[in-house]
Amino acid sequence: MKPTARLRTLIADDSILIIPVVHDPLCARIAERAGFSAIFSAGYANSAALLGRPDVGLLTLSEMVDCASRIVDATTIPVFADGDTGYGNTTNVARTVSLYEKAGVAGVFIEDQVSPKRCGHMEGKAIISPEEMVAKVRAAVDARKDPDLVIMARTDAIAVNGIEDAIHRANLYYEAGADMTFVEAPTSVEQMRRICHEVKGPAFANMLPGGKTPVLSAAELEAIGYAVVADPVSCTYAIARAVSTVFSELKRTGDPSSYPDLLMGFDEFNSLVGLQEIRDREQSYLGRCL
Repeated sequence: MKPTARLRTLIADDSILIIPVVHDPLCARIAERAGFSAIFSAGYANSAALLGRPDVGLLTLSEMVDCASRIVDATTIPVFADGDTGYGNTTNVARTVSLYEKAGVAGVFIEDQVSPKRCGHMEGKAIISPEEMVAKVRAAVDARKDPDLVIMARTDAIAVNGIEDAIHRANLYYEAGADMTFVEAPTSVEQMRRICHEVKGPAFANMLPGGKTPVLSAAELEAIGYAVVADPVSCTYAIARAVSTVFSELKRTGDPSSYPDLLMGFDEFNSLVGLQEIRDREQSYLGRCL
């Protein structure tokens, strides 16, 4: 089954789909090995990985697409991609979808923030008119060549205009052709229930510890009515914590053999990145010449 159709099947399944955001291709391989059915390439992690900077719209479209492309190449499971604001008007949105589709992603979302955007749980967000976003959704849908490519529309309206406007916008975006909707940063479980019951189509949740939304388990979110939940920060935060610990120990001791429990072994790492598969493939080509 092609990745786009596979992602649609996972979204439509009765069980909630858990999608971790991966920091880079290496983490994509780790996520697949851990048993996840799909992964996310998103701006928060990409900004940290590529720039060491926050998610405030610093990365360009080409940089974001390159991130997603390398993640797609590293794994066999569907990759959902972050299209930010679409990087301009409807013409730019169409190009955003086209480039992501060429990169091999299975889904892409765009949002109704004013560019440059910022992380959905940060203060000071601004949003475009619903009419402009509806036009962007229509452009995104028309731009895809594979009808199974999942187009998700995100609204950040709760922080700006409140829950009523957010629900209204999400329904407009769904009616404009989005396959699913993402109402970002609800501030209570009651708002989350309203989103799942009043917005048409599959609903997407974003669980960010320390953010504006109550953090619930996947089972609790499924009971509320969400179809998909993303973990946007665990991978990036785990890397930041682990590397901080390791480098602190290295600076203190000057001896990389003094903290073996903090490191993956040489053979285990080579297995993770597929060294033996590459060697076997090389040998198969050499064998044909004998």
